[in-house]
Amino acid sequence: MRERDRRWTRWIAVLSVEAVLMGMLCGVAAADPAQFPRPPQLEPDVLFWQRIYSKVTTQGGLLHDDRFLGIVYEELNFPAGMSSRERAAMVDAARSRYEKQLKRLGRGEREDLSAEDRRVLALFPATVTDTELADAADHLRFQLGQADRFREGLLRSGAWERHVQDTLRREGLPPELSALPHVESSFNPRAYSKVGAAGLWQFMRSTGKRWLRVDSVVDERLDPYKSTLAAAQFLNINYAILGSWPLALTAYNHGAGGMRRAKEQMGTDDIVTIVRNYQSRTFGFASRNFYVSFLAALEIDRNPEKFFGRIERSPTDSSRTVRLPASVSMQALEKALGTDRETLRSLNMSLLDPVWSGRRTVPRGFELHVPAAADPQKLARGLGAAVRDESVRRESSYTVKKGDTLDRIATTYGLRTAELAEFNGLTERKVRIGMTLKLPPATAAVESAPTDLYVVRAGDSLSEIARKVGLTDNALMAQNAIKDPNFLYEGQKLKVGRGGSAAPAAAPMAEQPVEPRPRPESSLAKPQPTSREEAAASGPGLMPGIDSAGSADPSDYSVSVGTALVQGAETLGHFAEWLGVTPAQLRELNKLPVGAPLPIGRRIRLDLTHVDAATFVERRTRYHQQMQDEYFRHYRITSQQTHRLKPGESLWSLTQQTNVPVWLLRQYNPGVDFTAIHVGTEFVLPRVEGVDAFAPQPAPAGAVR
Repeated sequence: MRERDRRWTRWIAVLSVEAVLMGMLCGVAAADPAQFPRPPQLEPDVLFWQRIYSKVTTQGGLLHDDRFLGIVYEELNFPAGMSSRERAAMVDAARSRYEKQLKRLGRGEREDLSAEDRRVLALFPATVTDTELADAADHLRFQLGQADRFREGLLRSGAWERHVQDTLRREGLPPELSALPHVESSFNPRAYSKVGAAGLWQFMRSTGKRWLRVDSVVDERLDPYKSTLAAAQFLNINYAILGSWPLALTAYNHGAGGMRRAKEQMGTDDIVTIVRNYQSRTFGFASRNFYVSFLAALEIDRNPEKFFGRIERSPTDSSRTVRLPASVSMQALEKALGTDRETLRSLNMSLLDPVWSGRRTVPRGFELHVPAAADPQKLARGLGAAVRDESVRRESSYTVKKGDTLDRIATTYGLRTAELAEFNGLTERKVRIGMTLKLPPATAAVESAPTDLYVVRAGDSLSEIARKVGLTDNALMAQNAIKDPNFLYEGQKLKVGRGGSAAPAAAPMAEQPVEPRPRPESSLAKPQPTSREEAAASGPGLMPGIDSAGSADPSDYSVSVGTALVQGAETLGHFAEWLGVTPAQLRELNKLPVGAPLPIGRRIRLDLTHVDAATFVERRTRYHQQMQDEYFRHYRITSQQTHRLKPGESLWSLTQQTNVPVWLLRQYNPGVDFTAIHVGTEFVLPRVEGVDAFAPQPAPAGAVR
């Protein structure tokens, strides 16, 4: 380590002790230190983010050193009515002033210092060198405050926090992770970032599509329930790969593959060592600060009164969901349910503009959120009428136009691609301009109201549930064949309909309770950007998070000392194409027998005489991204489980049975030696379902197993 680095490290250690003492005086959040350590070396950084989240509003910000957040030069405050351009000019002027000042001090000028010069010099250790001061001029950064947004997020969080906590508990994850949406979106399910990340958990489109439906009609990244489950699964696999929550959380921003490289290069999983010393083109300010910003958000979330005074969070929702038995227009739903469109829109954030404008229907099978007060029988009758009306008014045919695809036409009419293909006797997806497709009628209407269900929560008693649903204890026990009123378990589904009869086994409309429905925001609250356009126009640093969720692909596609690690779905021909050489040349370079496959997980030597490493990595990454995008057009991950290879099973047969290609299995199990698979080998096995029954089986083209 260079002498300058040692000097700075010692000084930061001194600052850290002071920060720890300050934290002890203020009180530290009761997070599990074993899982979420708060190292003294990072305490100045945590306190910096606490200040950003609780003291400085979006009407100002801090000009600081981007490496050592304990160095704050000035808090800037923007006058009311100042435009974004004027704000940027104000920040630039302040930055320029400090750059000149630091460079002047870096030239060794110490005579006749002004009070301002002495103040800035006092921010540094007494032993600071001229070179270090001059170097600091290149590390000035401005961070917009977030205190007003964080407070609004605390108010909003009441609507979703119980659902988030319940989901984390079901997935076996620590409860502290429920604070992560504060960093990502300020608990705004409608939030968009400038780069296109969306929702409570700020999933990028390609990452979200692994677990969620994301298309032109439905974007489940905006569904707080489904996106929460997806985030839990994402965090779960990050932890399984990296083995610690500081790294798994950083991987939420930087990607598990990037954090695995950091861990391997630094030879440690110590978060302090990695955030202070790991060097990578993509490991920037956001990644270095993701864990400390989470710790700051966690403490504020656990002790909001200490930072903001009295906080009254939004009430938990008690709305219902109904699964639509057929595609229905929003106009028909609005009429049939007797509910205004704005109410439905506030409860169904994943439905996109084409549905609300009437250009598209709500697709069949969509779980529609309706107000808690909706009468089940009236609801069933209304939906039945809406489906019948929709069936009558739907056109009987459609003529294919330029740019149409079978998927797009099916989506337009709320159909499954398989249904449309089968109805027209098609055996492939291709359609041609001018072709006339017959459109199947909407399915049969709802016949009867389903029995209401209540999902038992921790701490519930039978008497309390009976009182909530308006039944006697005996009636509730009789309807559910409960013999012992003291024997209830969390997650148990109880029939709570007053009629006492069970719902038909194949009820066309499935109803279940969900949590939560947010109350309208305070008139004083400033909503976050709710579209990409608004986010782009909002200026730098407006969103509360410091970046979006990273890639869910943990694979290492990098080059190390002229070699690369072989991943799933790669052949010698692929490597030859990316390198601009022949397969024979690569085979000779690696002493591979003719016809021998590349062993997954082993390193292959590369011939980089025709392309540089960056070009090779770009070509390789693009191939995998396109292949994965194609796969996740047809399949979604629903959960994961542990699977031990049984007698008679092989890697090939396992992938055939589960529709999980080898490359995806490899992503979930980077520590498994795929060249030594045997009976008893244990995998983390993702479970997938077809997005559309017309999807090719067992896997789409390009998904080499």
